[in-house]
Amino acid sequence: MSKILMAMSGGVDSTTAAMILKNQGHEIVGATLLLHDAENEEILRAKETAAQLGIEHIVLDKREYFKNTVVKNFTESYKKCITPNPCIYCNKNCKFQLLLEYAEEEGFDYVASGHYAKVEMSDNGRYVIRKGKDASKDQSYVLYQLTQEQLSRIIMPLGDYTKEEIRQMAREAGFANAEAKESQDICFIPDGDYAAFIEKKEENTTGPAFQPGDFVDRTGKVLGRHKGLVHYTIGQRKGLGLSLPAPMYVCAKIPQTNQVVLCDNDGLFKKNVVAGNVNLVCMDSINVPIRVSAKVRYSQHETMAMVLLVDDKLVVQFDEPVRAPAPGQSLVMYAGDLVVGGGIIE
Repeated sequence: MSKILMAMSGGVDSTTAAMILKNQGHEIVGATLLLHDAENEEILRAKETAAQLGIEHIVLDKREYFKNTVVKNFTESYKKCITPNPCIYCNKNCKFQLLLEYAEEEGFDYVASGHYAKVEMSDNGRYVIRKGKDASKDQSYVLYQLTQEQLSRIIMPLGDYTKEEIRQMAREAGFANAEAKESQDICFIPDGDYAAFIEKKEENTTGPAFQPGDFVDRTGKVLGRHKGLVHYTIGQRKGLGLSLPAPMYVCAKIPQTNQVVLCDNDGLFKKNVVAGNVNLVCMDSINVPIRVSAKVRYSQHETMAMVLLVDDKLVVQFDEPVRAPAPGQSLVMYAGDLVVGGGIIE
């Protein structure tokens, strides 16, 4: 029997994960991180479900830490014309890190979460991440930055279940959240308006990222005026405010000239991608070119590619062009259901 700190959001996944571990005979304490002011309702749900499970529940107020790490990284990235994935950054640098630190201080053996993925020890002695059984819910992409030290103390009990199986278990247990819908938005920007959030957070919105400039095509022809670089992401088509004879998409942002470059859909595809801030999971180095499948966005399908590590950067050549690789997003590599590793697209 282990003493496990269970990350509880109040949702069906973490609630059912806690029940699975409790039924296995482990000592479970639920923990909810208070990361921003809008989470009070989630905390109440987590407390209610913990009480229903008959386990202790604690709240760790980490709002200031979250603001100074995750939110700051998000806003600074957008100001530099980079499109970050805050969930990936948060998992490594905030959520799991804070829970693991608390677990270490309080004598817990492991931290558990309701992610649809698996953490295992491999034959080479490294901790690895595998995809969850439910391909439609697999969350291994957002976990690839976790370190070996972190993975050594993390349990993910939902990896062998489908979402429907988890909902059915929750129904049978009488959990009120069994049918709860899932949020697809960034937790601290529930309305999805990233630009408005950044402008509200920034005291100085006179910098180049906030100033109107020109939309141009790839030849430099001016197509209209944009509202400021923070309002646009690579691959965006809607919300440009232009009347054009054919659909066009954002394919680049140039801070030096304050231009947003537009192209047709074909212009978004690339075969060669370079990624830095590399984290390898199932191996400690890549010394020769290796064959992987990889994707450059969470929602994309994987594409076969060759990859080599050069000067601490992943140099990836895809067999077929991939759509809209965006600086700041993550390129994640797989060997079957095994996460090889990944990096931040440059």
